[in-house]
Amino acid sequence: MTENGTCGTHRSSPTDRGQLVLVAAVALAAALVVLGFAYLQLGYSDDIAAGTVEPAHGIETTLNRSVHNASTDVPAAYGWDERTTGAATVRERLNATIETLNVARLQDGHAYDVSYNRTHAIRWGADNCPAGPNRQFDACDAVDGVVVQDRNGRTHVLGVAVDIRITTPETETTVTTVIERRAE
Repeated sequence: MTENGTCGTHRSSPTDRGQLVLVAAVALAAALVVLGFAYLQLGYSDDIAAGTVEPAHGIETTLNRSVHNASTDVPAAYGWDERTTGAATVRERLNATIETLNVARLQDGHAYDVSYNRTHAIRWGADNCPAGPNRQFDACDAVDGVVVQDRNGRTHVLGVAVDIRITTPETETTVTTVIERRAE
């Protein structure tokens, strides 16, 4: 040990410290370059369809809740011979939600138009009506866009067929779908 309390005889000079700082700066620069390339590889490509699918999904989510709420008491309130009135009740209950959706984003330049699709309801009911040897359900019927089924003489709502038209300053898209009633 030396008189000043250090071990050994090597003393660092300002040149040594400068070289160490230079090596650290080069290593940091190399790491930043690698991070920059990784960031660029993540990439961002503007997807025009994404702008319209997202609102359509949001509208469908809102309609899912509304169809469920509008049709919950239909089996208890309407027999199969009253299915037209039951379907009209569901439509009437959905009207407030549809009117709200249709004006929801007008201030942003987006126009939504949700309307019933009677033809799609007929096709969907024919293709998706629960039936078969292990089912105790009767026929399905489409009444003004509302698909109903006879179950023990009661009207059960299976779904509501709608067209969702989304118009923005850039594009117009139409989605046709059936909002199926969730099972309880």
